[in-house]
Amino acid sequence: MKTSTLAVYHCFALLWYMFLSYSILLIRAEDRPSEVFLYGAQWKYLTVLNLVFQAIFYGVSFLADVLRLIKKLRTVKYVISCRDLLFSVGAFPVATFVFISFWTLYTYNRELVYPKSLDGIIPMWLNHAVHTAIVVLALLEMIVTPHHYPPKKKGLTLLGFVSIAYISWVLWIYWATKQWVYPLFGLFSPVFLAAFFTGSIVFILCIYTFGEFLNHVIWGDSAVILEYKRKGK
Repeated sequence: MKTSTLAVYHCFALLWYMFLSYSILLIRAEDRPSEVFLYGAQWKYLTVLNLVFQAIFYGVSFLADVLRLIKKLRTVKYVISCRDLLFSVGAFPVATFVFISFWTLYTYNRELVYPKSLDGIIPMWLNHAVHTAIVVLALLEMIVTPHHYPPKKKGLTLLGFVSIAYISWVLWIYWATKQWVYPLFGLFSPVFLAAFFTGSIVFILCIYTFGEFLNHVIWGDSAVILEYKRKGK
């Protein structure tokens, strides 16, 4: 895909995620159902954090496209490296994790993750935009743009730290409010909860590995991707 076309695509994706983030943040505290508590506002939900992260990623991607168009090759190499790191350890695995975990729990018992009372506040299109379309855009990004993944140990370590940081945030909120961000956690014993968190980390690391494999299937080895970036195509 031509750089100019990529720039248009990344610009629209950036605006889309900014719009979604704004739409979620517009929901007034007084409209919240009783199951949703105020502490942490929307920032306690992985879905919302993912929207912001995706907006940052597509912003960096758009910047890389613009720099390639104006032939700032020395600067663009650094920006592309940041873009690829953001995609490999954040944009793809987190979007995929949110999609799979949300719809799995929603299918099993929606009250554990998305109470029916939210239907009157969050329209269906917005629910699908933040929980379904995210994985479609992540896969589309994988197809249209080659990404150079970091060494596997580095990538898994960084993603592991990100995962632990979010779990720590969830535990802090429970310590401060005695309420779980997701009602599901209240059903678990401490041992089972620890096992659940550990399994979630293992699962998202597996998603990272799958993303790396898929990127290789689509674009070949890293040498091809690096040559693509060197020529600024």
